[in-house]
Amino acid sequence: MSLDDVLARIDADLDGATDRLLDLLRIPSISTDPAYKAECDRAADWLVADLASIGVKAEKRPTPGHPMVVGHVDGDGPHVLFYGHYDVQPVDPLNLWDRDPFDPTIEETPAGKVIRGRGSSDDKGQLMTFVEACRAYHTVTGKLPCRITFFFEGEEESGSPSLVPFMKDNAEELKSDVALICDTGLFQSKTPSIVTMLRGLLGEQLTITGPDKDLHSGMYGGASINPIRVLSRIIAGLHDDQGRVTVPGFYDGVPDLPDEIMEQWRGLNFDHAGFLGDVGLSHPAGEQDRSALEMIWSRPTCEANGIIGGYTGEGFKTVLPSQASAKISFRLVGTQDPHAIRESFRAYVQSMLPPDCTAEFHGHGASPASQMSTDHPAFEAARGALSDEWPEDAAYTGCGGSIPIAGYFKQILGTDAMLIGFAKDNDQIHSPNEKYDLESFHKGTRSWARILDALAKKA
Repeated sequence: MSLDDVLARIDADLDGATDRLLDLLRIPSISTDPAYKAECDRAADWLVADLASIGVKAEKRPTPGHPMVVGHVDGDGPHVLFYGHYDVQPVDPLNLWDRDPFDPTIEETPAGKVIRGRGSSDDKGQLMTFVEACRAYHTVTGKLPCRITFFFEGEEESGSPSLVPFMKDNAEELKSDVALICDTGLFQSKTPSIVTMLRGLLGEQLTITGPDKDLHSGMYGGASINPIRVLSRIIAGLHDDQGRVTVPGFYDGVPDLPDEIMEQWRGLNFDHAGFLGDVGLSHPAGEQDRSALEMIWSRPTCEANGIIGGYTGEGFKTVLPSQASAKISFRLVGTQDPHAIRESFRAYVQSMLPPDCTAEFHGHGASPASQMSTDHPAFEAARGALSDEWPEDAAYTGCGGSIPIAGYFKQILGTDAMLIGFAKDNDQIHSPNEKYDLESFHKGTRSWARILDALAKKA
């Protein structure tokens, strides 16, 4: 058996692999909404059955939240753990979808065929690229090329509350030589990449309360404090005129980018104007002394993700609301301490409160940034395998998103993680009309087959 035989099987079975992915996409496994708990269970059951069909001893493992799926295959060579998540984001606003988000389909677009549906790119489609590579190996050889542990989570899109306890309770079972994570993308939608830098994430929900009830703006306007005005001033004060975050101590632990990394990033020829132009923008809005690539990969942020207050329905209601709320998120880098930033943010808000107003806080997540070392030989083996599959040579890159599991693998299991994904910039993950290019699904599957072959030979 040669690698070419496995790749040929992947090519021949593309229609079957696509049909299997569509089946999984039909399950509305929205983890953050309790109404979909049974659907999350159903998605886990589907994966257990599918893994069993390729010779994997898989189980659905209970947690206080949604179940984990864990499977094992014995083999020679290195022990590889593959992580993905089967839960998906909510679909609101539903009216902006062109079709039912859980009635996936293959669409022809000017850029080629895409798989359309919630979870197609994040993360069911990506997860299944690895499973399909393993299926091809199993079909051709009757076994997999090395020892593999499959680890699928059902709460990634809702903060992963069960993840750390589960990993600690099952650390010996989950330890491996290297962990593979497929939840990232191609650089500028064309260059395969291995992400070595991830930003951390901190969330805060803030509620300002003024009067003890909603008030008539004619009877009380001017005399009564308006929580919306207070909240607006707090949010507006979070950044200075140069785009820097003003929360005291926020930049503690933010490193300068090493010259060699900066030079490598310049060599990627990132199209800053095109990156913003694709979403109808033209000017970077962050720290004005930084490039757009630095802003999204190596610099921290503070963003308002949602504001609620007063009457927001059709027509007009002249009300002074009793409360106004906002959801604020921070993306973190280097050694920034999310817990210290949380306390500093809350102190900043308290310092901005006028008389007659109080603030209530609800935290959501607190994960630090992660940085992976490329010294492990698996990194160069994987980079070479990716370069063999794609027209562009693979590169080591950063990522603006937060994937805490990468840090947990190192902290809890002592395992280095490689983040390799095949999403494109315009996949509309977390948005209406999410899609995954059929080419990404196909070449991603071929890429994992090459990587497994390279890792097995490296051993």
